[in-house]
Amino acid sequence: MGVNQLAFRATNHCLTGCGIGEVLGMVLATWWGWGYAASIALAVGLAFFFGYLLTLIALFRAGTALGAALGIAFVADTLSITTMEIVDNAVLLIWPGALDAGLGDALFWISLAIALAIAWGPTFLVNRALIGRGKGHARAHAHDSAH
Repeated sequence: MGVNQLAFRATNHCLTGCGIGEVLGMVLATWWGWGYAASIALAVGLAFFFGYLLTLIALFRAGTALGAALGIAFVADTLSITTMEIVDNAVLLIWPGALDAGLGDALFWISLAIALAIAWGPTFLVNRALIGRGKGHARAHAHDSAH
């Protein structure tokens, strides 16, 4: 598989984990009436949790031991998730009214979806650079060809 294909897959993987965590975190924080900082912290924490979890599941299915899988997941995903979360949350912070929107507001859902879509681009570039150097998801892919 070529560098661009692997980076594309890695970025979609990251988007999936970050999307699950980000949406769940923002929904819960909005529902609970939390402020901006707490909402973002919960969403980012859950994005990392689900991003790592998706990689761990794939590695466990490939027969990777827990200790090795944890190390591979942290190496494969940390910079990718960090990039996606920085860009995604920066977009939400500068989008007028996005963090004030309620769960029933179209702005809540539209801004969250667009912020994640915008974050995909820089995250792809990070993944491509890492994979090109044999790092990031190239490490996970070496242990799980279905990843």
